[in-house]
Amino acid sequence: MKQMQFIINDEASFNEELRKIRQWSDSNLYTRLLFHIYTEQSDRKVIEHVCNQIQKVIPDALYVGCSAYGSIYYGDFSKASIVISCTLFEYATTRMDILQYKLNPENIDEVAKALVREVDSREWVKGIELLVTIRGMSMTALCDGLSDIREGVEIFGGGALGDDINTDDTCVFSSTGGYSEHGIVFLLLGGEDLHMDVSFITGWKPLGSYLNVTSAEGSILKELNNKPAYETYYKYLHIENNEDFFLNTLEFPFFYHYHGIDIMRAPVTSNPDGSLVMTSDMESGVKARIAYGDPWTILDATQDKAAGLLPFAPECILIFSCAGRRTFWGDNEAGKETLAYQQIAPTSGFYTSGEFLRTGHNLNQHNVTQVIAALREGIPKPKDNKTIGKPHKGFRGRVSIINRMATFIKATTEELEELNQQLSDMARTDALTGLFNRGEIQRRIIEELSEENGQDVYIIMLDLDHFKRVNDRYGHGEGDRVLVGSASVLNPQAGILGEGAAAGRWGGEEFMVMIHAKDRSEAMDVAEKIRESIAARRFELAGSVTASLGVTGVEPGENADTAFIRVDKALYEAKEGGRNRVVYGEN
Repeated sequence: MKQMQFIINDEASFNEELRKIRQWSDSNLYTRLLFHIYTEQSDRKVIEHVCNQIQKVIPDALYVGCSAYGSIYYGDFSKASIVISCTLFEYATTRMDILQYKLNPENIDEVAKALVREVDSREWVKGIELLVTIRGMSMTALCDGLSDIREGVEIFGGGALGDDINTDDTCVFSSTGGYSEHGIVFLLLGGEDLHMDVSFITGWKPLGSYLNVTSAEGSILKELNNKPAYETYYKYLHIENNEDFFLNTLEFPFFYHYHGIDIMRAPVTSNPDGSLVMTSDMESGVKARIAYGDPWTILDATQDKAAGLLPFAPECILIFSCAGRRTFWGDNEAGKETLAYQQIAPTSGFYTSGEFLRTGHNLNQHNVTQVIAALREGIPKPKDNKTIGKPHKGFRGRVSIINRMATFIKATTEELEELNQQLSDMARTDALTGLFNRGEIQRRIIEELSEENGQDVYIIMLDLDHFKRVNDRYGHGEGDRVLVGSASVLNPQAGILGEGAAAGRWGGEEFMVMIHAKDRSEAMDVAEKIRESIAARRFELAGSVTASLGVTGVEPGENADTAFIRVDKALYEAKEGGRNRVVYGEN
């Protein structure tokens, strides 16, 4: 496999490039030629002229292409209006077909079913590249339908865009179906000697707390946290509901878990009622977070991905990268995240309005994502001791500011998460003893007694004997020290309670403990150890104190209140029987 890439500067140079490719084709070293054409303009006459010239010079060549928000040329961002890559395949077993369909919301199901049938009739198909005009349509039905394609077939590709990110002027075209403003092109690839490695990266990080999708209908995201979805972007990012909404939100997509993987989804437009139009459906009840780009995280992700491709030894790499990634980096920096692949193999691609990749069974539409398709014919020929060089450490202009802001966001987010954890701990913990508070230990016992759990559960309730005397004689300071010292016996680090146990302060000098024991005898032994350990402690003023304990076993599904009443009764009997003893409460 060999790949040649070139830019159309003028008619003469274009024809010269085609002549060179024709010479390679005539050499009999290669069996098939495939052109990828990416253009920032959707002018039908210009595109058809380019396609006609290719067919005139190389009549048997196949081509696919689309309008794009910029192209990737030998791994770097290209400002050229039209970029062409030509892949020459050398194995006779390598096969390919091109299918093209008109596409609209009414026929999307039929198109998906048609492709499933076509793939079923071609056992040799290993992968499908798709190029599609998606603006103004939800791709959920297409993704769901194409997920029915037989297992093991890779599906990848991108949505057409144009040089103006805010318009719907897009197109796809191929040597099979010609030019189409509302269509989809499928390139079927396969054969026993053709191999591919397809994956994706994001590099974006979730920002802030989770948002609940409280209302959604198809591709219309209506409410987040019971408020119009647009308000989230205005509140946190001050993005206004105007003609630049799509451009401004591309860099801040939603980040959520879907089909077992992390997906990013960007809104297309904001409606007057504050709802957001997405490129794919979102479901009510899911949780989402706004995400932001961290330059070094993104670069580390691309470096790792490129290094991971070394053993595969690709001979060419296709990149489908979201337009939001280009706007994030800016034209001067965009190549930083794609040049790593060029160190491995010739790399080409385009900036999309959405990226597609099959993961497992499901075909998913992504946003603000980079899909990487590495291709090779024959056995791998890895280059010994090959490493991936890292880009220059510095950033310029806008990305330099983003880098500093990302560092600030990371630091403040970690501080907030730490504070939230502290607040969560405070809400669950008794401030004096460090054990769980009453609400938390009660919740844990109730949860353990659910039908799914609750095997061999026993609860122990204990009360410090004559604790009021300690406070009256030695003051509340000593009383607090007695409480803390006695509670330390119930701490997991003390090693008395065993695995899966929990202990909390029930109120005043009372404590509640949940343990797992194989039988009543073992539970009573644990209670005795607690009683003995408390009695063995010495305090500066109070000396020693004792405790009375009640124990009872509980069954899965038993009402917790019933168990609490029973163990409280057992504790009462221990106190009435002379204190400093353990009593078992029968079920």
